[in-house]
Amino acid sequence: MTHKDTSRATLVLGGARSGKSRFAEHIVAGAGLDKIYIATGAAFDAEMESRIDAHRNQRGPSWKTIEEQTDLSSVLQRECLPNTVVLVDCLTLWLSNLYFAERDVVAETAHLCEVVASLQGPCVFVSNEVGMGIVPENRLSRSFRDAQGRLNQDMAKVCETVVFVAAGLPMILKPNSQPDIKL
Repeated sequence: MTHKDTSRATLVLGGARSGKSRFAEHIVAGAGLDKIYIATGAAFDAEMESRIDAHRNQRGPSWKTIEEQTDLSSVLQRECLPNTVVLVDCLTLWLSNLYFAERDVVAETAHLCEVVASLQGPCVFVSNEVGMGIVPENRLSRSFRDAQGRLNQDMAKVCETVVFVAAGLPMILKPNSQPDIKL
């Protein structure tokens, strides 16, 4: 994918270990622009620290990494410029960070979508599709699943391109995501 083929905003969805991050990195690497990785995860334990290190090593030194757990909108406004391409990995961790910080998830989501609609450079967002499994057993988990579903829907509205990745295989949902179904 070349720079002129890169959408202003792309949303890449998928389940755990679906290949969504690898696919998103491939899009960004092919854009021919300076690459910025916005990491929303925090290393709260040794296992997560190991995951973060593995991702950083996989990307290599040509990426600038910015770690930001909650103030994603401000970083996007500052870093999404015409000469860069930004990868946000991932919106699900960002959302969970907002939950833990007891931030207003609805307001933060709305603000993020406003920012995405006005980005100055291309950006690829990675997010988990969490609504395809069983109903969570507790209220907090159900609330998070619902907020994640709404976040994904809101982001899909403001992103020019939406891709769902399963088993490492990308499926384009948008553009042309509205099938003409006749009954």
